[in-house]
Amino acid sequence: MTFQDFTRILRTRWKIICGVFLIAVLGAVGYLLLAAPQYQATTRLFVSTTSDGTNTQTNDGGLFAQRRVLSYTQLLQGGLLAQRTIDKLGLDMTAAELQAEITAVAPTDTVLIDVTVQDSSPTRARDIANTLSDEFVVMAAALETPDLGARPNAQIVVQQRAGVPEDPVSPKKARTLGVAGVVGLLLGVLAALVRDRLDPTVRRPEMVESATGVGVVGEIPVEAGHGDGPVVAFGRDDAAVADAFRELRTNLQSLEVEPGPRVLLVASSVAGEGRTTTAVNLALALAEADHSVVVVDTDLRRPRVASCLDVPAEVGVSTVLGGGAELSAALQQTRYAGVSVLAAGEVPANPTEVLGTQRFRNLLEQLSSRFDYVVLDSPPLEVKDAAILSAAVQGVLLVVRYGHSARKQLASTVATLKRAGAPLVGAVVMVPAGKAARGGRARRLGAHQR
Repeated sequence: MTFQDFTRILRTRWKIICGVFLIAVLGAVGYLLLAAPQYQATTRLFVSTTSDGTNTQTNDGGLFAQRRVLSYTQLLQGGLLAQRTIDKLGLDMTAAELQAEITAVAPTDTVLIDVTVQDSSPTRARDIANTLSDEFVVMAAALETPDLGARPNAQIVVQQRAGVPEDPVSPKKARTLGVAGVVGLLLGVLAALVRDRLDPTVRRPEMVESATGVGVVGEIPVEAGHGDGPVVAFGRDDAAVADAFRELRTNLQSLEVEPGPRVLLVASSVAGEGRTTTAVNLALALAEADHSVVVVDTDLRRPRVASCLDVPAEVGVSTVLGGGAELSAALQQTRYAGVSVLAAGEVPANPTEVLGTQRFRNLLEQLSSRFDYVVLDSPPLEVKDAAILSAAVQGVLLVVRYGHSARKQLASTVATLKRAGAPLVGAVVMVPAGKAARGGRARRLGAHQR
């Protein structure tokens, strides 16, 4: 993965990253709201031994006290002392529960013991720490006195008593939120990377070119929810999306090897990828450049061109091929200058056989002799009709939809076109308006696509 790939994933998958980050932070906030605050009180004990004042005895006594300290830390955290403290204070808990709140630590090379008690109540934490220390002094005195009335081997002194803690030691709000934010951000980036790797759809031009083997000749920005239909208002200066179709027109014309009539099939792998939208608006863009264009609806199963261009749909391709009408009678002039329509006509019982006849090829030749461009709206390439059509035209334009078209499906579609001998000239990518290459320009297109 290159740095450009990483930044692209961050840019395109930012919703996943933000979502995971927000979940982590909200989880931390919920924890902070529900978690009971814990207060910590600490006492310090000093361990001393008896000596006669000589240096040797003093040194030996110090070593003896240090060894004793290790045992004392275990006794301080034991169940017996915990139970004595509970009985003394009348606490409503078990010895095991109190043991979980007690920590005894001896600093290295010292005869000191720090006893820490952590509790949800600051006053109770103080009382437990002080009572525990007092009880341990009594316990140690009994353990270290070998005979009644004799001097104890070691003495415990409460060197520092616990006070009431003012601030809780946990949960630490700033640290908890900070850790949650960092972890959420890292998990969000990881989720975005995994989602990108598992996403089977195309989301950038390189993917389309890799899957189809042809270049991207146009990016059409689209937006769902627009009510004006798929026809672009080329006559309005504010119809910025029309520029994308003008650029598509220019790119297609640059692919023409020789001047003359062109028969172009606009196809897609499956329904819902913007095929009819592209066919109709490409025809309008060509007509804007003073070309005569006819749009032919060859999707005899689910025709849509007639409704898009607001013309009657009863007479069309199937009518002409069936001998029910002459071509001149079936052709209809639209309200757009230079654009004619040959609708699908009545839906036949066998569309594949109708489109595979020599009469259909003759029909295309007649149309190409009358118009500069013949634009065919194809059925999805998952239908056999489309493969038959693709072999009868001068060029196939494959429509791909961002985040919808699957890479494996595209590769399979291209293989089908190659087997049919179809001349695939390029791909058009239908891109959400906010993700179009010209992100600074406000383009909008209706979502009535197929």
